[in-house]
Amino acid sequence: MKALLLAGGLGTRLRPLTEQMPKPMAPVGNRPWIEHLVRQLRDQGVREFVLALKHYPDLIRNHLGDGKKWGVSIEYVIESETLGTAGAIKNAESLLGDCFLVFNADIVQHMNIKPLIQYHQERQATVTIGLTEVEDPSSFGVVDISETGRIARFVEKPKSGEAPSKLINAGIYVMNKEALSYIPAGREVSIERETFPLLIEAGEGVYGFTMTGYWLDMGTRERYRQVHWDLLDRKLKLPLPGKEKTSGIWTGNSCRIGDGALLIPPVVIGNRVQIGDKAIIGPYTVIGDDCRIANNTRLSETILWDGCHVREGAQLYQCVFGFGSEIGSRHILYEAFAHRIKEEEEITV
Repeated sequence: MKALLLAGGLGTRLRPLTEQMPKPMAPVGNRPWIEHLVRQLRDQGVREFVLALKHYPDLIRNHLGDGKKWGVSIEYVIESETLGTAGAIKNAESLLGDCFLVFNADIVQHMNIKPLIQYHQERQATVTIGLTEVEDPSSFGVVDISETGRIARFVEKPKSGEAPSKLINAGIYVMNKEALSYIPAGREVSIERETFPLLIEAGEGVYGFTMTGYWLDMGTRERYRQVHWDLLDRKLKLPLPGKEKTSGIWTGNSCRIGDGALLIPPVVIGNRVQIGDKAIIGPYTVIGDDCRIANNTRLSETILWDGCHVREGAQLYQCVFGFGSEIGSRHILYEAFAHRIKEEEEITV
């Protein structure tokens, strides 16, 4: 069964990190999230992928290629204009089989898809929507579902206490190709507001299946950080790079740790990282490949992408810095969220 990965989102709430890159390419534990997704689906038996791209598509194509490196095959379809979730699926129709999987590729999840596929087949459904339960559904599209598993309607962002359930659309679907006849071609189409209601009204079998495992939309700064803390706590059981040298400290190859430097777990350190003397790193800190951390620095609850340079005496707390960022000496920063920052430039907080 093919998997269609919808990777065309703008990622506006993660700017400036995603100003010039698609959100699914944002690193999670020093590896692009979309690579994690391909790997985990491959490990569950998916071998054929179609990726729907729009913004900076070459960044994903250059990274994943034809998929042979990961033992899969990957095809691509490019949106010339914004099409929405359903429109993007329709745009990929010619590359899809009679039954296929769909994933919103900017949602971080670690779930077993086999029960979802089996449920879809047993119900002879037209569409089966993967559901996940959240404590506060007011920010999501909530489903009203019957005891038989049929979905009666969607309630978009209900007020507190008015939601028919705590089950929301997890952005994972099993779809029969016949469902695509309900999606008009060539325009933006919302799958929850237009396509699913049409299918329900027509009496097609639209079912919901509650999935278990990890799920978090990383689309905000707070959630992007939370994904990493969950990864370090191993609540999100994606593979971590490097080797766990001591409990809770993962270190890559060819690293230099200076005299008197203190690593407070949990910490992930990429390849070829230089950490200066008397630096204090952690807890809850992820350092990308080829980063240079000078003497007497302090990093806590901070994520650095590849190639960052933190100069002497700087202190970073709850910060995220994108590729090649440079943080000036003795800067003290809280909750900074920035990309390619030079010492003389203003830092976004």
